[in-house]
Amino acid sequence: MHPEYGRAIQELNNVNYPKAGGQPFVVDAGHGVGGPHQHTQYPYVTGTSVLALKYKDGIMVACDTLGSYGSTKRYKSMERMKPVGKFTLIGASGEYSDFHYIMKLLDELTTDDYCHDDGQNLTPTEIYNYLTRVMYNRRNKFDPLWNSLVVGGFHNGESFLGTVGMVGTCYTDSHVATGFGAHLARPLFREKQYDDMSEDEARALLEDGLRVCYYRDKNSINKFQIAKVTAEGSTISEPYALITEWGYEVTP
Repeated sequence: MHPEYGRAIQELNNVNYPKAGGQPFVVDAGHGVGGPHQHTQYPYVTGTSVLALKYKDGIMVACDTLGSYGSTKRYKSMERMKPVGKFTLIGASGEYSDFHYIMKLLDELTTDDYCHDDGQNLTPTEIYNYLTRVMYNRRNKFDPLWNSLVVGGFHNGESFLGTVGMVGTCYTDSHVATGFGAHLARPLFREKQYDDMSEDEARALLEDGLRVCYYRDKNSINKFQIAKVTAEGSTISEPYALITEWGYEVTP
């Protein structure tokens, strides 16, 4: 070994040892012997599609309650929709622990807003814009939050509906979907959704989309929740199952 190379190795090792002896310590676990910092490289417990659309009284959001551990249908009672403040609802697909982290950020935001006690409340648009910045910021750190989010709300007589991707991509529309739902359910929504549809029509259309996703997506189960946000606030239903049909036959 070259003497200079050996001296450099010794100096690197001495960084983590007290000069006067004693037990070794590490100030930064990602420095030196420990290697570089490691971020989340792959999601573990995930949820699949979230579907949402506008109707005449507000917005309606739906998803199943499955948490998949890889390809294993491991957790079957996970709630992936949460209210935020008075006017907004969040639905998430992707990594469940990252969704909890996002909800922690939003809880801190709404608590701070409440403590100001100024008569103003966070609107759905403000929460949507905040989440676009959070997701894009984490993407720029090469440490993304592995979620696709649906943000829906109703404020001052107007419905709001948008979606935010894991790298900060975002858009608003009269209907949105994440995951496989963007490919399987949105074609139905494009054909049948309109902003003045009744609540019953909106629910029936969402259930059609959920049914198609259940038929085609292996990481889905027949246990769903539907939530709505109206002028009266947000409500989330208890989980329930859809009527399905598996007796179809291919005719020559």
